[in-house]
Amino acid sequence: MLHIVLIVNPFASRVTERGLRAVEESLARAGTVDTRLTQRRGHASELAAEVDGADALVVFGGDGVVNEALNGLQTDVPFGALPGGGTSVFARALGLPRDAPAAAERVADAIAAGRTRRITLGRVAGRRFGFSAGVGLDAATVRRVDALGRARDGRRPGDLTFTYEFVRELAAARFRLEPSLEIDGLGRAAAVLVANCDPYTYAGVLPLHFAPQARFELGLDVVAPVSVKPRSMPRLLRYVLLGHGQENAPDILYGHDLDRLEVKCDRRLPLQVDGEDLGDVDHAIFEAERDAVAVLV
Repeated sequence: MLHIVLIVNPFASRVTERGLRAVEESLARAGTVDTRLTQRRGHASELAAEVDGADALVVFGGDGVVNEALNGLQTDVPFGALPGGGTSVFARALGLPRDAPAAAERVADAIAAGRTRRITLGRVAGRRFGFSAGVGLDAATVRRVDALGRARDGRRPGDLTFTYEFVRELAAARFRLEPSLEIDGLGRAAAVLVANCDPYTYAGVLPLHFAPQARFELGLDVVAPVSVKPRSMPRLLRYVLLGHGQENAPDILYGHDLDRLEVKCDRRLPLQVDGEDLGDVDHAIFEAERDAVAVLV
């Protein structure tokens, strides 16, 4: 029997005891399931570092715990992500169902068949990221969401809250953002969004295509508005919803399939990876780790 390690964040928005049992039953079709619950921030990294000898590592939780596990991996064990958070961008962008038991069925089939897909991971400030990172606007939004705290059961606000706080962050600046950083080789911009896949994130069921050319198998894509003004908002929103136009827009810098990206800020600005606040930086180097991990899909 194959040995499957299942790391679970019991406080994730969509993780329940009943859902966990269903996930365990689905995965058990492919092998023996060794379930390990996270107990604190960073615990998933520690647990992922201890899976030497396992045939598969599966993570059930939100994007934060998935990111921790990706950062803890020490071996090339096949990696699966089940959507248990409010948004679960990484799992959904890989094409897995939003329903965790259904996603577990897919992952179990992949484990049994030995079916994997090798993908790139990004890295910045010593931290890996699976789907996105950013300096400025989106990172400031992550900080706003974090400031709301968690519910009594430990659950974090979902993606609709993120969208609301994104608009509030823009409104606080009166929907005007001026250039505040320099992207080496591309030019000055108001904010930087670095994508490892498309979509960049979701608002409910709606995919948001900030970097429509980004693909898991390629290097990193960067999209950076040179500036943001009230009159440009409808057009920028159209780009994000329809998934085309920003690559050739005169007021947007776009880089595709990059191995390295260097950003220098005029002042210290917030940095986020996979929706996790990494604090303020005045300089950031983003790098692509090609073929970094074999994912189960």
